[in-house]
Amino acid sequence: MPIDVNSLKSEREKLKEKLRELETEQRKMEADLKGQRQREIQAKREIEALTTLIDIQESREEKKPST
Repeated sequence: MPIDVNSLKSEREKLKEKLRELETEQRKMEADLKGQRQREIQAKREIEALTTLIDIQESREEKKPST
């Protein structure tokens, strides 16, 4: 049974299109992940800043003379 070259070409084009779709989806997911990482970093920085402020406030309270 001979192989139909046109069928093979058609299948190849379908696969190429599917690959393009997958690559587009992958780029979108990578961009979403990058944004999520940036939000995570920002949240960690805010936590660190608040922790520092708490530490400063607590150390000031400890240094106050007892009345």
